[in-house]
Amino acid sequence: MSPEGTWDLTIATPVGRIEAVTRFRYDDGVLTGTAQGAGQEVPLTHLVRDGDRLTWRQSVTKPLRLDLTFAVTLAGDTLTGTSRAGRLPASRVTGERRAERAGTGHRP
Repeated sequence: MSPEGTWDLTIATPVGRIEAVTRFRYDDGVLTGTAQGAGQEVPLTHLVRDGDRLTWRQSVTKPLRLDLTFAVTLAGDTLTGTSRAGRLPASRVTGERRAERAGTGHRP
């Protein structure tokens, strides 16, 4: 299944839960994405899809300046995995794909 769409993510960190919205889409056959949360929107870099597994990196400045690495597995309209900030312990990530409006569909 394609990751394309808008995803509501929850990251369970040692200091509390963080909510974020991540968007994946294809531009000329290349998967791209952005993440939005804590009042900022950042691009996803090093985005790789390998079957049902996605990995990417993103840099945030709020609440702290961090470089995050994500590794998640897709299962239909849900995803699970981890996020890691440098040497800190991995945080659990869960997500659900938002329902798209009629006619927008998902790319296979």
